[in-house]
Amino acid sequence: ALPCVPFGGAAGHGWFAIPEVDAQVWVEFEEGDLRRPIWTGTFWQKKEDVPEDAAKTPPTTRLLRTPAGHVLRFDDAKDEESVLLQHPKGAQLSIDRDTASRLGVLPQAIDDTLYDAFGQRIVSTIFTQLNQYRVILEVKPEFAARPDALAHIYVQSSAGSPVPLNSFSSLEQTTMPLAINHQGQFPSATISFNLTPGVALGEAVDAIGAAQRGLDLPPSVRADFEGTAQAFAEALGSEPALVAAALVTVYIVLGILYESLIHPITILSTLPSAGIGAFLALRICGAPFDVIGLIGMVLLIGIVKKNAIMMIDFALEAQRERGMAPAQAIYQACLLRFRPIMMTTLAALFGGLPLAFGDGTGSELRRPLGITIVGGLLLSQLLTLYTTPVVYLAMDSLGRRLQRLRGVRAAPEAT
Repeated sequence: ALPCVPFGGAAGHGWFAIPEVDAQVWVEFEEGDLRRPIWTGTFWQKKEDVPEDAAKTPPTTRLLRTPAGHVLRFDDAKDEESVLLQHPKGAQLSIDRDTASRLGVLPQAIDDTLYDAFGQRIVSTIFTQLNQYRVILEVKPEFAARPDALAHIYVQSSAGSPVPLNSFSSLEQTTMPLAINHQGQFPSATISFNLTPGVALGEAVDAIGAAQRGLDLPPSVRADFEGTAQAFAEALGSEPALVAAALVTVYIVLGILYESLIHPITILSTLPSAGIGAFLALRICGAPFDVIGLIGMVLLIGIVKKNAIMMIDFALEAQRERGMAPAQAIYQACLLRFRPIMMTTLAALFGGLPLAFGDGTGSELRRPLGITIVGGLLLSQLLTLYTTPVVYLAMDSLGRRLQRLRGVRAAPEAT
């Protein structure tokens, strides 16, 4: 059959191009979608033999082959792009350092000679009354376009004698990248991708990391993330410091307000149950723990501890001003503060439900935040009503023992 490449059309009309018989045709196929009225593709006429590793890759490919022969496969990504695809021919100059050292040629002298020949070095500036002109040092254009011109270049040795460049170097014809990108003054190759619906960035980062570890890259090759993946990795790297700073800040503020070093720990004891509830909710709902989930965890630090604050604030006031025993004070606090605790917790919980179960544009960003808040509040509400009084009594007993120890140590000094 004669291949045809349509470029557009609609019901009843359209136009297409008929390539020659020996032309090759590539068409993008949309699997499972037969209602598309337009099929796009490309065709070309064979002009010369192209090396296999420099052949054009179809836009819908899901396999990328590196120059070292490694194959990278993205099962959960789309729109992959890579600068590792090689097209134009080039010349690679390899320097034999041992031979150059025996001939007395320094590496800096080689760099300077090649830069003088092909780097367009500015050696002087001619000033006139109206303008100025830069003097550029370079070889003639006919030599710059010929790789064999390197055989006529001489490098000055440390003894002052000229040494032919080809006496300690070799020239190899190879294919080169279309563009050489750099990162921190090092040549780099970029592989970019987009995520398919339902796949989290954290999962893609973990998959790429596992593939990288399986490649057994040499020590001279390093892989880093850029763009959104880099921001995600940096956010996860600073997560422990961020949570620790939040906890220290809360402890200092509570210690100043309650004039105690013990009872802020009682209030912070409610946070582990909230964290466990948030992680369980994310796991049950299949949501990833990403940057948005981390924000939800930080919000939980401020929301969950209000249950313990309501009870401990009343209990400390009853102990200090009314002279109640610790057990009686915390018992009365639980009875009188139960309704406010339930009201505030349910208000925050129902406020997070639209985020957790909402749908629409941007829901993939809001869902981890809502799920984290709802899950953390549910489990912490069930546990803190029972654990906070126990921790309060334990911390109060510990504080009394510490006071007695300080009193026993201070008594001999006073005598």
